[in-house]
Amino acid sequence: MTKPTVFHIPVCPFCQRLEILLDLKGQRDAIEFNVIDITKPRPDWLLAKTGGSTALPIFEDEQGRVLKESMVILRYLDESLFGPPVARADPYERAIERLLITREGQFTGDGYRMVMNQSHDERSGFIEKMDGHWRWFNAFLMQYNPDGTFLFQDFGLAEVVYTPLFMRLWFLDYYEGYAIPDNARRARRWHDACLAHPSAQQTSHEEIVKLYYDYAKGAGNGALLPGRTVSSFTFNPDWPNRPMPPADKYGNAATDTELGLI
Repeated sequence: MTKPTVFHIPVCPFCQRLEILLDLKGQRDAIEFNVIDITKPRPDWLLAKTGGSTALPIFEDEQGRVLKESMVILRYLDESLFGPPVARADPYERAIERLLITREGQFTGDGYRMVMNQSHDERSGFIEKMDGHWRWFNAFLMQYNPDGTFLFQDFGLAEVVYTPLFMRLWFLDYYEGYAIPDNARRARRWHDACLAHPSAQQTSHEEIVKLYYDYAKGAGNGALLPGRTVSSFTFNPDWPNRPMPPADKYGNAATDTELGLI
């Protein structure tokens, strides 16, 4: 191995975090990215590296040492690679940054559970949960930087963590008609600035909507829906060559042909 490698899924938010960090540090070519097809079982050689874990990304250095979990890999790369530190240097500010990051697991889980929900009657409950997250973000940002854009003056580690999640939640806008509540304007300013940052342009709204169609119908991680033979996460045909999927996730499921998959 000539340089460290990340085994990843291009559309995965946890993998995109690493790409954003590398761009911020001016080290985009320091790591080789090896794409894994999640529509197929994980290859044995990869499972041997991970001890049987299927979660991605996986980092392997030149000596064959392996790290798992995107937050662990993020902090390792920030500390080990040349370039400006992305995490806050001041201990107090770093603690505030980490405090904001503690919300990301709940936020991600509720967003993914909402898009995968198949009961229209339960939709209002998911909206309430997502609104609660945005009100929490709003209060947090108003406490520590009410007149700013990011958590601090620059796009930092908290933004690296959350920006890919904000992008994936485009599927809530498309499939659920969900929008950040009006009483979370400070959080909305943060959200919009994160999406617009030049280091975070690895994916697009169109790509997310097309690839995550199966999630919107309740099937995640490359699983096949009844009557389907191809996952929306397939590499072939690639997403730019497919039509936009139907936005009505509670209606009839689209076929492989309607999705442009065959």
